[in-house]
Order: sequence, then C-alpha cells, then structure tokens
Amino acid sequence: MRRRNPPPPAPLPQRAGVDPVRLRLPAGDAWATVRDHLVARLAAGAEVIDEMLDAGRIVDAAGRPVPRDMEYVPGTFLWFHRELPDEERVPFAVDVLYRDEHLVVADKPHFLATTPRGSHVAETALARLRRQLGVPTLSAAHRLDRLTAGLVLFTVRPGERGAYQSLFRDKRVAKEYEAVAPYDPRLVLPRTVRSRIVKERGILAAREVEGEPNAVSRIELLEHRNGRGRYRLTPRTGQTHQLRVHMSALGIPILGDPLYPVVTGPVAAGDFRRPLQLLARVLEFTDPVTGHEHRFVSPRALRAWSSYDEWAG
Repeated sequence: MRRRNPPPPAPLPQRAGVDPVRLRLPAGDAWATVRDHLVARLAAGAEVIDEMLDAGRIVDAAGRPVPRDMEYVPGTFLWFHRELPDEERVPFAVDVLYRDEHLVVADKPHFLATTPRGSHVAETALARLRRQLGVPTLSAAHRLDRLTAGLVLFTVRPGERGAYQSLFRDKRVAKEYEAVAPYDPRLVLPRTVRSRIVKERGILAAREVEGEPNAVSRIELLEHRNGRGRYRLTPRTGQTHQLRVHMSALGIPILGDPLYPVVTGPVAAGDFRRPLQLLARVLEFTDPVTGHEHRFVSPRALRAWSSYDEWAG
C-alpha cells in the first residue's frame, strides 16, 4: 500500500493555543475558483468568505493570501483561523502531574473539554496547556469526556504521538475510574458487565442493543454510606459513554449525569454545580519510547462523596 504524503506544515501560527484549520481541495470537483468552492463547502456564507479572502486571512502552503479569483487546483492545501466562539471560562485549573521531554500527564477538571471541538475551542485542556507550558506541539494521545474529570496523556513531539496513541488503541493502558452513585444492597458486586453499545451521530445518549458485546466494564463497590456508594470502574473496552451506560443499566446511574438514565435539559452556561461524579483515577502503562513503567494517580476527590451537601447545593 502506498503511503500518503504528509501535509505541509501550517504557515499560520497557533492562536490562543488553537491550530489553524487546514483544508485540502478535493479531486473530482469542477469549481472555477477556490472562492466558489469555499462558499459551497463552508457554512460561513459568501459574505464572510469574501471578507476573509479580502483581508488575507486564508493562505496557501507558502503563507500567501488566497485571492478571490485563484484557480481551483485539486490537492491544494489552505489554512485559516476560525473566529473563536464566545466561551464561558471553566473556573478550575488543569493540574500537571508529570512532565518530561516526551509526555505530559494532566489532571483535567470537570466541564473542560480535552481538545477543541464544536463550541469548546480555546477553553479546552489542550489549548490551555499549550499556553500554560509554552509547548505549541502538544497533542492529546486520547480523550476524556468533557464532563469527566481526571487523567489525560498528552504528547510533546509530533513524531512520537502515534506510539502513545497505540497504547490506547491496543489496550496496553490499565485504566481505573472512580464514581459516586446510589447504593443498592440487592446488587451483587463486583461484577463484569458486557453489552453492545451504539452511539449515533447527532444523538446525545448512547444505547445498548442486542448483539455481540463490544463494551466490557468491571464494577466494584469500594464503600457505601447514606444511600450512596463509591465505586471502582475498570473499562476493558473504550466505547463512548461506556461506564455511564453500564452504571445506569445496573440501576445505579452516576450522580450528576445529564444523559443517563434520562436526557435532561441543557445546563445554562456558567453553571458548574453538580459535576458528573466520574473521575479517571489511574493510568498505568509502559512508556513506548523510553521503556519506563508509569503509574499515575489523580489526587482529586469526588465532592458528592467527600462533601455531598456542598455538591448537591
């Protein structure tokens, strides 16, 4: 199989820790100009595209502004910065637990997305850490749900990112989560839950369906008091919302979950009360670059366990 040539480096610098958007003009299209293609392809509209072109904000691989009448040539790379959305600042810090020349292990707070996506761009763990550490090449080796707190692994060198990503793809990372959920004395634990989970694009919640299991989770009760339990959750697979779906299916949905068992209305911007009580507590792996054995443990406490009244209020 012939390997695809990598794209050229971005001619535009990052902005607020966010990379410029890269587009490649596809083959098979018959546009007369780049401008015509961009108007059809992007949702911004012709007026915005024209303003960006006239202001020199869309450039080619050499950093040259693209004029309105530039001929459409398939395979051409373009770069530009999207306007950053107005984002509510997440008022919690991203803590760096470990840093060396290859990787950064951060402890992400609830409500902060891992990487830029949708309406969360500059207010993400990746963009914050790039600004905080002064490492523009920083990249995420995996993702953690925005509502979930805990450990995330970032890579420093672009050429090594694939090696660290393969740890997660090949299930060579031991991961443990902690959750606070209702306590049911009738529920026999520990147990391993197996089911088939599907997540459809555009649908907020994933669901279990009949079929060959693709999601496996180990659920253990660590302790309980006042009708609540503290649980250790060990995922064997990595389906979207897997732990949240499995806990809900057992009749003990994680406290603060806006999707399971019922999708609730959207939380108002700036409302950081009652975070989802799910924490990525442990990451353990053999470093694929250095060979070192790593074990990282988040020191965070889930507030619905340590101070329920404060969390619920």
